[in-house]
Amino acid sequence: MAAPITDLTTADGFWADADKHLVRYAGAGDFTREIIDHAAGSYLFTESGRRILDFTSGQMSAILGHSHPEIVGTVRRQIGSLDHLFSGMLSRPVVDLARRLAETLPSPLEKALLLTTGAESNEAAIRMAKLVTGKHEIVSFARSWHGMTQAAANATYSAGRKGYGPSAPGNFAIPAPNPYRPDFLTAEGELDWRRQLDFGFEMIDAQSVGSLAACVVEPILSSGGIIEPPPGYFAALLEKCRERGMLMILDEAQTGLCRTGNWYAFERDGVVPDILTLSKTLGAGLPLAAVITSAEIEQEAHDRGYLFFTTHVADPLVAAVGNTVLDVLTRDRLDERATELGAFLRRGLENLADRHDVIGDIRGRGLLVGVELVLDRSTKRSSDELGARVTRRCLELGLHMNIVQLPGMGGVFRIAPPLTATEDELAEGLGILDQAIGNALDRFDG
Repeated sequence: MAAPITDLTTADGFWADADKHLVRYAGAGDFTREIIDHAAGSYLFTESGRRILDFTSGQMSAILGHSHPEIVGTVRRQIGSLDHLFSGMLSRPVVDLARRLAETLPSPLEKALLLTTGAESNEAAIRMAKLVTGKHEIVSFARSWHGMTQAAANATYSAGRKGYGPSAPGNFAIPAPNPYRPDFLTAEGELDWRRQLDFGFEMIDAQSVGSLAACVVEPILSSGGIIEPPPGYFAALLEKCRERGMLMILDEAQTGLCRTGNWYAFERDGVVPDILTLSKTLGAGLPLAAVITSAEIEQEAHDRGYLFFTTHVADPLVAAVGNTVLDVLTRDRLDERATELGAFLRRGLENLADRHDVIGDIRGRGLLVGVELVLDRSTKRSSDELGARVTRRCLELGLHMNIVQLPGMGGVFRIAPPLTATEDELAEGLGILDQAIGNALDRFDG
């Protein structure tokens, strides 16, 4: 006898089915208790009629906002003609996107592999680095997040390592250079990142079996708490890699394609990675990722039989979307817009910091901003409960915020609104955050 069908016209019925049939995949977290019906621009709309301002661009991906009319038009047009192919076949959208990505990048980055997710692109990049170098050891930041598939998860240290058995041998972490919470100090009490970096690689050299293949890092650590390494750091890191015959892989899943005010965050540092990975922002919310490298590295990988044959490699539908994303970013100068809106957002947050002592630090670039909450600015003592209270109150007031809570750090809000947001929308979000912090403190005893 068939099981009775739950009445999904009620919220109770929806959540009963969700609780019964969905696997919970967010660690200790739970699903946001809102039924999202549709989204447009900077807003989400619930079945109950609530409007929620989205300060995370979905999963830090929808840089053109939700349901951008040109993205919608591309999907409708492309899916009616060519959506998916055998993985060995090519279409014009794929080749066009590969060429156009190369045109946005410095030499020698010119060869692209189009995939679906950030984890998949990092998996492909690490696999390529191991094959090309003939070595297997991978170095990444201790606050890193590169994905949940095997090699990407082995290089991820901010969460998800416990309880799954041994990771692959040869994965090492170096300290993340956090200027707000420095572990190596200069005489002035600031982060001595050069000494920290030297120490990190002394530890790597002591543990390595002589098979260092690559270093994979984010230009701004997002899930690690919006940690931005100081100017000069990546040039010094690249030198460490060169000394050891390692490749540098930069993961720009969240920082790439104009969000930080540059097309790519690494441009600030005057370095060029050996391999670049893109995802999230490239598809503006649709599953599209890329691995981009030099012709020399690609040739060596090919000569050694590089294999990364997946179901949705080089799919035309999402490649067409990627081309539309590049159209809009270029035409609307969204790199410049991210700089201007980022400055507006930072001024607003600094005004909030003048009124709320629990705002300990504001950091990031463009429209990728971190706000760290602390109980005491002098000691930087943190509280998970305070961050959770502010987050809940923001949602009640109509603002979706994401907070990162890691051991040894305060709660850090990751603020990443769409590049298409308006100043009025940012001001609305700042007003809600202001009220939410005030409300949370009214009921908080520390």
